[in-house]
Amino acid sequence: MNPHRFCVAPMIDWTDRHFRFLFRLISRHARLYTEMLTWQAIVYGDQDRLLAFDASEHPLACQLGGADPKQLAKAAKIAAQYGYDEINLNIGCPSDRVQQGEFGACLMQSPQRVADCVAAIRAECDLPVTIKTRTGIDHQDSWEFLLDFVGPQIEQGVATIMVHARKAWLSGLSPKQNREIPPLEYEKVYRLKRSFPNTAIILNGGLNNLDAVQHHLQSIDQVQLDGVMLGRACYQHPYQFAPIDQQLFADNSPTLTPLEIVDAYQVYAEQQLQQGVRLHSMTRHLLNLFQNCPGARQWRRHLSEQAPKRPNDIKVIEEAKKFIRQRD
Repeated sequence: MNPHRFCVAPMIDWTDRHFRFLFRLISRHARLYTEMLTWQAIVYGDQDRLLAFDASEHPLACQLGGADPKQLAKAAKIAAQYGYDEINLNIGCPSDRVQQGEFGACLMQSPQRVADCVAAIRAECDLPVTIKTRTGIDHQDSWEFLLDFVGPQIEQGVATIMVHARKAWLSGLSPKQNREIPPLEYEKVYRLKRSFPNTAIILNGGLNNLDAVQHHLQSIDQVQLDGVMLGRACYQHPYQFAPIDQQLFADNSPTLTPLEIVDAYQVYAEQQLQQGVRLHSMTRHLLNLFQNCPGARQWRRHLSEQAPKRPNDIKVIEEAKKFIRQRD
């Protein structure tokens, strides 16, 4: 069973260490990813703040942004020292800020430069290097263009590629629009797997629920993808994925209820408060846990209003739980 069978995508401002700890309470096997971290932030910034994590978060990958092989290798070596399981290169983000740094999706135009980055990272650390990319950019969206980009990465030892099954427009669309407007091209992802059967191909894009996940993990047209990667669905509707350990990883261990997850997260939050973490930076990830449950609106309101006002008071979570328990 491929270790990338179910991945939670890197999402800026969302997949910080606190959300990852929360999702690990939902699934023991999902592969988790950091937010995209630039090499500059890691090499010159607060490394503990950016890279420290709870041991329970394994398996955990560090996603890097950048285009300088030497500097990316430095950042990857630092991440490896923190104990990550994988280095992932962002070759898919189309934001203006990322383009100004000459990395992200625009790097699809420079396959050899990306291959040089992969080679440099692999020379500096023993972690597997993966890439997350698109099917194309702007009018460079042919099958041949995708092949020309992917081929050199595989030659340099990339054994796993996550493909957002949409091309990216480098101008004219916001990052949000780039996640929604370009049409999905699942057939290209399946064709990629057919062309590179020994490379793990992970499908990303347009997957919003467990039914869609299970559909794409089946053999379709005699092609078997190795895994899926979901982003916003995992954040906005996290508990719908509670069955994945049983259904996708053959793990029949008991699944925690939402209230049991909150109880465990509360213990974690109390420990983090003692280290100076503000309560709201942790409770913001809890807001969507009780979707469609009686009392969920009051739960969200209490956490949203009280956590910023009482940044060191763990009782805020205990008080919010009462809204759910009253209607359990």
